[in-house]
Amino acid sequence: MTAGTKIKGFGKSREGFRAIREAGYYRYFSSRSLCITGLCVMPTLVFNPDTMCRMIQFFLFWFLSWLTGKKNNPLLTFLVILSITTFNLLVPYGRLLVSWGIFRITEGALMMGLRRAVTLEGLIMLSRAAIRQDLRFPGSFGALIGESFRLLSLIQERKWRISRKNWMADIDQLMIELSEAPFPISESAHPSDGPTHLTARGRLILILIIVTAWVSWFIATTR
Repeated sequence: MTAGTKIKGFGKSREGFRAIREAGYYRYFSSRSLCITGLCVMPTLVFNPDTMCRMIQFFLFWFLSWLTGKKNNPLLTFLVILSITTFNLLVPYGRLLVSWGIFRITEGALMMGLRRAVTLEGLIMLSRAAIRQDLRFPGSFGALIGESFRLLSLIQERKWRISRKNWMADIDQLMIELSEAPFPISESAHPSDGPTHLTARGRLILILIIVTAWVSWFIATTR
């Protein structure tokens, strides 16, 4: 067996494992229960006063996004966090940690930059896990909100197709595909052959996620 065959086989097995996670994401949870869970959990990140706790929550939401079978780019996520943190250092305040000429790293600016970065990325990861393509709400306004969430989910899933070389053409092609996508989304658009309502196992998992998020918030606020 050649090295190329091994790599190709590993890629297939990894893609198969991703498909299994995605199928379970549709089989055990309903789109509305996922959205409600996301709304319940979001305040624990946005209003968490502890930066380290926010970082832990970010990794939790990243893991939840991974469990849904959606593709995450760790390098891109790291670069976004690094960029936000670096830009925040341009306005130093607090205790001086390191100084290189005119460039200074202060504790206050560093912690604020990390807090903003992990909050933004944490919200993105949470939305990837909580917003699904088949999310719908009753009424005309609900249909508009559901369509917005659906487009957000589609953009998040297909953004990897945008390359640096032809990014304008890739964005244009993506917008054309999104405008031609059917709405409301059909039941056959998800990869699972099983039911898409909230199961007992799914309900237990969502309750554990909500409890874990709020316990971490409570610990951070009572230190």
